[in-house]
Amino acid sequence: MTEQGVRWTAEQVLALAPDDASRKAGARLGGAGPWSQTGGSASGAVWGLCKGSGSKPYRTVVDLSGPAYKCSCPSRKFPCKHALGLLLLWAAEGLDAPDATPAATTAQAPDWAGEWLAERAAKAARPAADRSGRAGPADAEGARKRAERRAARIGAGVTELEQRLADLVRGGLAGQERAGYAAWEETAARMVDAQAPGLAARVGELGTIPSCGTGWPARMLEEAALLHLLDRAWLGVSGLPEPLAATVRSRLGLQPQTEGEAVRDHWLVLAQYDTASPDGRLTTRRIWLRGLASGRPALVLDFGPPGRPPGLSLPVGLVLEAEARFRPGSAGLRADLGERFAAAAPCRTAPTGVSTGAALEAYGAALREDPWLESWPVVLGPVVPIPGGRQGGRQGEQQGAAAWQLADAEGTSALPVPLTGAGSRPGAGLWQLAALSGGGPLTVFGECGHRGFTPLTAWQPGSSEPVVLG
Repeated sequence: MTEQGVRWTAEQVLALAPDDASRKAGARLGGAGPWSQTGGSASGAVWGLCKGSGSKPYRTVVDLSGPAYKCSCPSRKFPCKHALGLLLLWAAEGLDAPDATPAATTAQAPDWAGEWLAERAAKAARPAADRSGRAGPADAEGARKRAERRAARIGAGVTELEQRLADLVRGGLAGQERAGYAAWEETAARMVDAQAPGLAARVGELGTIPSCGTGWPARMLEEAALLHLLDRAWLGVSGLPEPLAATVRSRLGLQPQTEGEAVRDHWLVLAQYDTASPDGRLTTRRIWLRGLASGRPALVLDFGPPGRPPGLSLPVGLVLEAEARFRPGSAGLRADLGERFAAAAPCRTAPTGVSTGAALEAYGAALREDPWLESWPVVLGPVVPIPGGRQGGRQGEQQGAAAWQLADAEGTSALPVPLTGAGSRPGAGLWQLAALSGGGPLTVFGECGHRGFTPLTAWQPGSSEPVVLG
């Protein structure tokens, strides 16, 4: 068991799998047959030897407080099928029961597992000590000069981008569909040269809009306007209030100038999903958290190179006691997970929801802090999914799916559900939501933005078990 005395479910374990193949292979190793010398500790670690095709069994250990994994197999997937199988065995209470005393820590683990766990503990302790150090005067002066040089390069890049946007508006959008992506790709490269990666990413996305189907001119004009607003904000950043100035710097891709607020809480994992960059070279994993004591939302991002998923994975429905360090700007959402004080465990209750009107008010308040914010995390409830009517043909299917709504149980107001959303398969997710509801109210977590509400996770009345949509 974890330190909280609660085991994970099999669904939460399998949610860690990097792909379907790993999920199926891990499930086959979830029985006691291939395992030997299994065990666990009260500090939140499990280990075991798994028989493989070779003469030596694979050594597998999992730190549940991460979760983090170590296996002697040659797989480059994290977690590998052996780690998944070990966790499934633990979830089914198939491991030797760990000593419940506080002293039962890594000392009881075999040497190969104990050494790795000790290294992780030492590494976790280092950042807190490093933060106490301060740069000397020479370092501070050098950093100031580098920041000034970078600000000048960004200013030149912003001025060039403003000219590009002015040319776009002057010439009109009609020719963009035929012009192709090359010109915008070149502009994005210029923003990289100007050391403004945030601008480069937005310019790259702007160039892909003409190929996105019906309605692209309106979307392209919206994005161009937001880019223009960001350009003007950077050129006048010295006169902005510090919270908004920090948001502008973060949107351009600059590192925070100050250390953010650290909040220790029990963080509930509300959703996790992956998106790929337009060129397919980067996978971004978005993990939404909510502090059970503070009620504060947090967005944790992790990234994976081509062919490999991001390393951080937190199953939906788990609660972890940890310190979240929030980055300045971005409406106070972006956070990095710091020290974790206990192994994660399933939440025993569903989160409390708000009305659709309160969700819109929360998004509006967040826009005052970050005008470029696409959406705001909200738990709605109780709400009822209302399917839209369908018409014939492909266009009719899109219109029907776009007509879905999430209505307050009283029927006083509702939010539209867009056809496409964040990392989800809208058709499957919406009908899944309708099936869970059966015409009755649900609690639903998702992202509330200017295009509507994108549902990501749902809870049925009286149940604490989350259902991931999509």
